Amino acid sequence: MTRQLINKICAEMPGARASDPTTELDSWKVGEKMFVCFGEKIDGFAAKTDSIETAQMLIDAGAATKAPYFHKSWVLVPFDAAEDEMRHRIQTSYDIIFKSLPKKVQAEISAA
Repeated sequence: MTRQLINKICAEMPGARASDPTTELDSWKVGEKMFVCFGEKIDGFAAKTDSIETAQMLIDAGAATKAPYFHKSWVLVPFDAAEDEMRHRIQTSYDIIFKSLPKKVQAEISAA
């Protein structure tokens, strides 16, 4: 159920699309940039935070762990987290990635 929930939440984001990478991981992208990643062998999903400090705060608080193989600003949110926390982490990750896109791409996604 959780993978389905993650996919449902991600699909609600404007311009988001599921990506089929060459690895065993599922990922969601906006404007060709990944904002969520998860897979069969990972007990959670990776999401971007606004900084290394925020990621460390979430890790210290026990709300997430370090996302293996990702930059230190990414965290691994467990699948057993509350749905509102999952939604918040996914929305935050999406917003960070969306804001990093070129203005033209942002406008195209917003207009669709």
